[in-house]
Amino acid sequence: MGAQRAVHGFSPNCARRCSCDSVQSVQCYRLTEVPSGIPSTTKKLYISHSKIQHLQLSNFTRLLALEEFILLACGTEFVENDTFKILSTLKTLELLKNKLRRVPGALPASLEVLKLNDNSIYALQGSDFEGLKNLKVLELKNNLISSLSPSMLSSLVSLQNLMVDGNNIDSVAGPLILPYLKHMSMENNKLHFIPGSFFTSLQSLQFLSFSDNFLSKIPVNLPKSLLSLKMERNQLKEFRFQDVKHLENLSHLYLSENFLSSIDGAQLLVNLTTLEVSQNHLQMLPHKLPARLQKLDCSNNLIQRVTAQDFQDLRDLKHLFLDNNIVSLFEAGALQRCSQLSNLALEQNLLLSIPLRLPKTLARLDLKGNAIQDIAERELKDLKQLQVLNLRNNKISALDLKALEGLPRLRHLYLDGNPWNCTCSLLRAREIFKAKGTDVRGGQCAAPAERQGESWMSSRKIMRQCEHHLHQTEKSKEAKKKSKPEDFSSKISMDDDDYDYEID
Repeated sequence: MGAQRAVHGFSPNCARRCSCDSVQSVQCYRLTEVPSGIPSTTKKLYISHSKIQHLQLSNFTRLLALEEFILLACGTEFVENDTFKILSTLKTLELLKNKLRRVPGALPASLEVLKLNDNSIYALQGSDFEGLKNLKVLELKNNLISSLSPSMLSSLVSLQNLMVDGNNIDSVAGPLILPYLKHMSMENNKLHFIPGSFFTSLQSLQFLSFSDNFLSKIPVNLPKSLLSLKMERNQLKEFRFQDVKHLENLSHLYLSENFLSSIDGAQLLVNLTTLEVSQNHLQMLPHKLPARLQKLDCSNNLIQRVTAQDFQDLRDLKHLFLDNNIVSLFEAGALQRCSQLSNLALEQNLLLSIPLRLPKTLARLDLKGNAIQDIAERELKDLKQLQVLNLRNNKISALDLKALEGLPRLRHLYLDGNPWNCTCSLLRAREIFKAKGTDVRGGQCAAPAERQGESWMSSRKIMRQCEHHLHQTEKSKEAKKKSKPEDFSSKISMDDDDYDYEID
């Protein structure tokens, strides 16, 4: 069957396999060339998933109003010189997921955004960007570029964003003279070293990422203007905060997945609000953290102890991740000074009980995969803001109803993976949860033997047996009332828990 004709949009003059709308925008799919029937008033042209091997000047001679051209996944290998030169109003050019081996030549001076991600560009020449004095965004992610030097980018005097992630860059030279550059990302390259001269003319740089490289040291002479520094997945064995203390504006620091054995001196970065050091070799929590810290991620390390001294000045802390460590000692009240803490992750540790005197502000508490044996009222009584409690995969067999009744805002409770003793008391907990609208993942019975594997939140058999036992109990009470109607002193007052039906 022949290729389907595309549905036309608002313009009756739209080219085949394209749709046009009233604001001079055309979208085309499954073409073999740039169509000739595109309206000359078109400002935005989007072509994707086609087979257009090369582009040439004649494709665009009628499209002089074009401001944005996007060519996505079209297998394009070659762009003739001067193809885009006549497009004097072109501001955005995106040639993504194609097979280009070089940057198209003679680009128009009007260009503000150039994205050439996911091609096969192997080198940059200074002439590639000649005359592009208005270019603000340059993206060359996932190409084959092996080096970056000042001469390659010297024309780009207005550049604000430079993204060269996912290349083969193993050397950089400086200084890059890009006075307005704010964002620079060189993630997933092959860098072992950054020369000190690299940053000397980057006075406006705010966001810098060297994640996924082979750096063993923090680059020197980082710009004072930095707000965020990403160095994850490198080969850092130490981080000398003394070397970056001039970064007085730095608010986000990412050092996860390195080889750090300690973090000391972070208080020198007085405006730091986020510190991520997960998947390192830390045996202790970082010392002397900055007072403005809001998020601390120390997950996946070798931390054994949590004490009040570690957190005495962190009044702004909101998110604390200590999961996947070997914490066995959690000092009572260790986090009490963290008066804004809302999210505490302690899953996959060695805790035997829920830590005492946790902050009243907690909204989420994750204790999955510890060795907790019971839930005590005193551990949870102050957590009036708690909405999510995860106790999966512990060693809990019974519930303290009073402890859970004291959590008025609880919305999600995860209890599966525990060795539940399926008593009628547990069934009563189920009714309480349902009445409160709490979403509960209850898990399966471990005892008694004949109920192993049944879900205590949904087992009708256990429910029927408990109802039968309750009915028998009520009949027994009525009989006693009738036999001694006036003897009020002999009334038996028992807590419901005394009438648990043990399925033995």
